[in-house]
Parts: sequence; structure tokens; C-alpha cells
Amino acid sequence: MTQTLIGPSAAAGPAGLDEYVVAGSYPTYEQAQRAMGHLAEQNFPVAKTAIVGTNLRLVEKVLGRLTWLHSAGGGAATGAWFGLLIGLLVSLFTPGAAALPAALGGLAFGAVFGSAFGLVTHWLGRLAPGRRDVISRSTLIADRYDIVTTPDVAEDAKNLLIKYGWRTG
Repeated sequence: MTQTLIGPSAAAGPAGLDEYVVAGSYPTYEQAQRAMGHLAEQNFPVAKTAIVGTNLRLVEKVLGRLTWLHSAGGGAATGAWFGLLIGLLVSLFTPGAAALPAALGGLAFGAVFGSAFGLVTHWLGRLAPGRRDVISRSTLIADRYDIVTTPDVAEDAKNLLIKYGWRTG
């Protein structure tokens, strides 16, 4: 079965193409990547292909509650990195033995101010209507992942993917 997509949905295919053909479909992105790797190993022109996810959904995994301690700790860590960077830049222009205290001072001041900024941000967030006191990670997941290709190499891609399917069974 050959599935050719033409028109506005073709924007999801390889850049600049008006149409593309589905050469293979896989239930997970990792399987589609492995199949694409197989095409590359067979010296297939992979520049004429793309992996297209269909029926996308957003999954948000809640990792925990956002607490005052977490806000302060995250702010301190971010501020420490920024302070260390500034301290290292200042230490480049500081003579001799004063260079190390400049870098460490920047790290310490950055951690203190970052922690304060994290606490203020948390407090302001609690004042906002519809606030969220959770930490989460969002992921896009598709129901299936299609390997699509230009029509001129579609049959070659399908044949290679059929052989790949026989091998991985």
C-alpha cells in the first residue's frame, strides 16, 4: 500500500518538497530512528527522508511539589553559576593571589542573590491566580512515526525497510 500525501500537510516532510511517500511506519520514535539508521547503513540517500510523527499528544509528568526550599536551591544553583562566571571574568583582571578570592566571591554572591531571587519568584508565583505548585516535565508523543521519502526513491526505501523488518522480525 502506497500512501502519498500532497498539499498543506507536505510541510511536515523534507524541506522544499511538495509531496512525499510513506515508506514505513513504526510505533515508537526509537524504532523509526533504528530503521533510518539501517537506511543510512545501506547507503540510501537519507537526505531525501524524514521521520514524521502523527496524532501528537502532550504528556505532562508531575515530578513533585514546588516548595520554598526547592525554589531557593534552584535559584542558588543558577546564581552560583552566573556568579562564578562573573568572578572568573573579574579574576582575569585581578593581579596575583587575589584572583582566586575574586572567583570564589563571585560564586558566593551569585548563590546568595540567586537564592533570594528564587524565593521572591516563588512568592510572586503564589500570588498569581491559577498558580501551580508542581514541578513537571512535558513530552510530545505520537501514535506512530512514519519514515517518509521523495517519490523518486520511495520504492528503494520500502524494499530496504521490508528487508530490515525481516531481519529484526
